[in-house]
Amino acid sequence: MKFMKLGSKPDAFQADGKCIRYVTSDLATDVTINVGEVKFYLHKFPLLSKSSRLRKLVLKASEECCDEINMVDFPGGPKAFEICAKFCYGMTVTLNAYNVVAACCAAEYLEMTEDVDRGNLIFKIEVFLNSSIFRSWKDSIIVLQTTKSVLPWSENLKIVGRCIDSIASKTSLDPAKITWSYTYNRKLSVSDKTAGDGMKFREKIVSVPKDWWVEDICELDIDLYKRVMTAVKSKGRMDGVAICEALKTYAVRWLPDSVDTLDSDVHSWRNKLLVETIVCLLPSDRGVGCSCSFLLKLLKVAILVGVDNSAKEDLLKRISLKLYEASVKDLLIPARPPQTTLYDIEMVLSIVKRYMLLSHDLDVAKNEMGCTDLVLGHGSLLSVGKLIDEYLEEIARDPNLSLASFIDLSQSVPEFARPVHDGLYKAIDTYLKEHLSLTKVERKKLCSLMDVKKLTMDASMHAAQNERFPLRVVVQVLFFEQVRSVAGVQRLRDTSHSTTNTDEESEKTAAEDCNSLEKQMSRIKIKEDAFQEKCELAKQSSKNSKSGIQLLPSRSRRMFDKLWGFGKGHADNRSSETSASSQSPTSMVPGDTKSSGSSSRNRRHSIS
Repeated sequence: MKFMKLGSKPDAFQADGKCIRYVTSDLATDVTINVGEVKFYLHKFPLLSKSSRLRKLVLKASEECCDEINMVDFPGGPKAFEICAKFCYGMTVTLNAYNVVAACCAAEYLEMTEDVDRGNLIFKIEVFLNSSIFRSWKDSIIVLQTTKSVLPWSENLKIVGRCIDSIASKTSLDPAKITWSYTYNRKLSVSDKTAGDGMKFREKIVSVPKDWWVEDICELDIDLYKRVMTAVKSKGRMDGVAICEALKTYAVRWLPDSVDTLDSDVHSWRNKLLVETIVCLLPSDRGVGCSCSFLLKLLKVAILVGVDNSAKEDLLKRISLKLYEASVKDLLIPARPPQTTLYDIEMVLSIVKRYMLLSHDLDVAKNEMGCTDLVLGHGSLLSVGKLIDEYLEEIARDPNLSLASFIDLSQSVPEFARPVHDGLYKAIDTYLKEHLSLTKVERKKLCSLMDVKKLTMDASMHAAQNERFPLRVVVQVLFFEQVRSVAGVQRLRDTSHSTTNTDEESEKTAAEDCNSLEKQMSRIKIKEDAFQEKCELAKQSSKNSKSGIQLLPSRSRRMFDKLWGFGKGHADNRSSETSASSQSPTSMVPGDTKSSGSSSRNRRHSIS
C-alpha cells in the first residue's frame, strides 16, 4: 500500500475521553471547534494560516461574541478534521488509501488551497493521488470503497470517476505486463508457489490469468461495481467471456446459497437490485460469453426475488439462444404459486418454443444470406431433443404433472430432433409408473407420442415386456423388431450371394420383404379383435403343449410366436381370413405342438 508522510513535528494532540481533543502547548488554546460530537481546543494562528474557511468562521464568531465554532456535516467527521488540523500545526501526518479521500474532502471544505498558502494540503493530496493511488490497482479499489462515506463530496471532486477510470484501464492490460500482485484477494496459485527460485520474474507472471481482476472488484458495493463494469465494457477491450466470468464471480460472492434466504424479506430488495444489475451488465451479444447454466441460475433467483419483467424477458432471450448447453438440473426451476407442480413446466416450455423459433429464423437467414457461422444448427437441435427427453423423465415423477403438460412439452421438439426414441420411451414409462390412474384412452394418447420404429434393440426388448403399455403398442414393437431381424438376415444373405446377385436385386428383395411385412401388419390391425379371440381359444389348448423355440423371454415370446404365426397364415392362406382356427405358428411345423397366449385386455398385465 502506498502512503505519504506530511510534516515533521511530533504529534501533540491529546484526548480527554472520547469527546475532547486538545494540543499540548505552552500557549493556551484560543478557539474551540465542534466537529460532530468532538470538541477541539486549538490555536487560531496555525489554523487561519492554512484555511480560508476557518478565517471566515473565526471572524464571524468574533462578531457574534461566540466562543465556539460549529461545523455541521463536516465531510469525514472528526478524524478527517484532525488530519487537517495536524497539517496546519506542521505535525507528522500519514496519508494512505484508507484516509486520503476523507482528508481531501475535509481540505476542500476548509478551503486549504494554494491561494491561502503555497504547498497547502489540497495540493499535497492531489500529488499523492496522481503519483501513487491512481497508479496502484489495489489502492484504487480501496479508495473507491471509501468514497461512499463522504458522498457527495467525493463525487463532486471527481475522485469516484477517476478511481473507476483507473480500475477499468488496468483490467484491459495484457496479463503478461502486470508487474504488481494480482492476488489482492487470493493467494498465488500452486504453480506460482512451487516455481523454482531460478525462474525469472517474467516467466512467473506468465501464469497470470486473463480474468485476474474479477475477484478483486467483488468487494465493491453493487452501485460502484455497476459503474466499474460499465466502464470496463465501454472501453471495448474485454471480451464477453471475461465479462460474464466477472458477473458470475460477483453473483456467487453476494447472492445467498439458500433458497429460503433468497425467498425471505430481510434482504429481498438488495437481492432484487443485485440480480437486475447483473442482468443489465450482461454482454450485449446474447450468443457469446455467459454459459446457459449461469443464465438459468440467474433466472431462478430472478423469479424468487421478483425482479422486473424486462429483466426476466432479457434472460429468457439469452437462455433460448443457448438452450443446447443446458443440463436437466439447470432446467429444474421451482414452481411458484398458484402452480401445483414441483417445477415450472410452463417456463421451460416457453424457453423451448423460443429456441425453436430462433432456430427456424436463423435457418431462414442462413439460406437467404449464406451465413455459415450461426450459433444454432442441427447438432444443437439434437442436443435439445435429448435434453427435453431427460427433462421429461425427471418431471414425470411429479404426481401433479398433468398429461396435457407432458404432451405439450414432448411435442415442442420436432421429429428430426429425436432420431432415437429411447429417452422418450423412458419418460413415458416413468409417467405411466407414477400415474396409475390413467384411463385406457389416456394411456394410448401418451404412448402415441413414441415411434416404435425409432427404438433401439434394448428399448424394444424392454417395451415388449412392459405391462404398463397398451397391447397395440407391444404388438407394434414386436412387429418392427421382426422387420429389423428380417432386414438383417437379408443383408447377410445378400453378402453371402454377392457373386451372383447385384446390389439392385438385393435392395429389391429387402424392399419386397418389408412391404410384405407391412401388409401383414395392416391386416393384423384390421383383424385385431379376431386375433384376440383366437388367442383366447388357443390359450386353453396350450396348457398341454410346450414352446419349441425360445426367442423372447416370458409371455411376450408366446405373443410374438402367435402374432407371426397368424400373420404367416394370413398371408399364405387366404381362406384363413374367414376361418375361426386358432392354429399357432408352431403347428405349421411337423412334430411341433400348438401354443398360444391370452391377449385379453383383462389379462394384459401378465405379458411382461
